[in-house]
Amino acid sequence: MADYQHISHGFDPVFDGHSRVLVLGSFPSVLSRENRFYYGNPQNRFWRVMAEVLGESVPAIEDIPGKRALLLRHGVALWDVIESCDVRGSSDASIKNVVPADVARITRVAPIRAVICNGGTAGRLYHRWLEPVTGLAATVLPSTSPANAAWSLSRLTERWCEVLLAALEEGW
Repeated sequence: MADYQHISHGFDPVFDGHSRVLVLGSFPSVLSRENRFYYGNPQNRFWRVMAEVLGESVPAIEDIPGKRALLLRHGVALWDVIESCDVRGSSDASIKNVVPADVARITRVAPIRAVICNGGTAGRLYHRWLEPVTGLAATVLPSTSPANAAWSLSRLTERWCEVLLAALEEGW
């Protein structure tokens, strides 16, 4: 197994002044860091789930502007809980020495009304580091990671749809 490395996130959050739901992962995988954008592993189901839930086509893996536009058209912001940490490869279980993301960078600009965490690690880290800053409780959804084989794509999509669409419609 790879040795621990202290790694900084490496790319900016996705948000604008119309974002009202913040989706948070834990920390970018090796492939995401190489691609310099979120969920860069083609086996990760995040972009397929988001496209289905939002009624859009799935952007190509290399189409970063298309992915960004998909989220922003629907009021979804995207970032990770961690700005930097010590990590082995892409393993969330190996994360230590966390420096949390400056979530106020988003909440100062966007009227965020709901937070959704992509998986249990993101949820635990959010609760510990960022919830005191935002004052918003997060809904923790099953991870879209290929490591979460217990959840089929259709089951993931159904659960994400239920929560994300309700969060986007709430109060708007």
